[in-house]
Amino acid sequence: MITNFAAFDLHVSIGSQTIWTIFGVPITNAVVTGFFGTLIMVIILFYAAGKVKHGKYNRFVGLVQWVFEGLLAQIDSIIPDAKLARKITPLAVTIFFSVLVNYWLSVLPGLDSVKINGVPVLRSVTADLNFTLGLALITMVTVQAYAIKHLGVLRNSERYFHNPIKDPIGAFEGLLELVGEVSRGTALALRLFGNAFAGEVLLIVIALLSSYASTVVLPVFMGFEIFIGLIQAYVFFVLTLIFTALAQSSHGPDEISPHSPTAALQTVAKQE
Repeated sequence: MITNFAAFDLHVSIGSQTIWTIFGVPITNAVVTGFFGTLIMVIILFYAAGKVKHGKYNRFVGLVQWVFEGLLAQIDSIIPDAKLARKITPLAVTIFFSVLVNYWLSVLPGLDSVKINGVPVLRSVTADLNFTLGLALITMVTVQAYAIKHLGVLRNSERYFHNPIKDPIGAFEGLLELVGEVSRGTALALRLFGNAFAGEVLLIVIALLSSYASTVVLPVFMGFEIFIGLIQAYVFFVLTLIFTALAQSSHGPDEISPHSPTAALQTVAKQE
């Protein structure tokens, strides 16, 4: 089996590949797939919103509404400030549906089969590190913006910077907090990228190994990847809320209540 597997012309690129260049701007296969994924997400949400607005329901609209209401309930349970919860809702919900739809596109059979000059036309944007880093950067910048608005520039900077002579322990803790902020954003990006890229490679390898039996074997792994996509979208969504709540919390004694950001972070850690 090892000899037969080695005979396959299997090429896996960790980075997205350029298909066209428009006015000097490279258009990669991840950009193409991301465009279609975003378009699908917008169509689904506008369709569901239109049906709900006119009181016309079906099973699909009910499913989308059920997911949306569940996300709203999660936001209210993690972020106690109602005003902040409503402000962060558009970003958090958009992240969830964007990651979910684009991750699920990577599960489509034949995603790697359509090629131009040997380059696959379609590649899941969640398996592109540029996208996941950009999404994490948007999240962390938004978190800092809300923290500055809530605490002010001075109080927010005090979370990271202390006089090392007067308060050496506080200076060390601030340094750790600063490193933690960077590591949170990096972990957000790498977690999503790693799972999406590994999922794509897994499906390709299983398809090659199973050969004619792939029509029986692949659906099992595709179902597993659909579940993983749901988990990854939910984790990114919840961590966005937790980081927002933690950035505005005081540094006093932390009472871990069932609905506190710390408790939510522990729950996510257990799921991971």
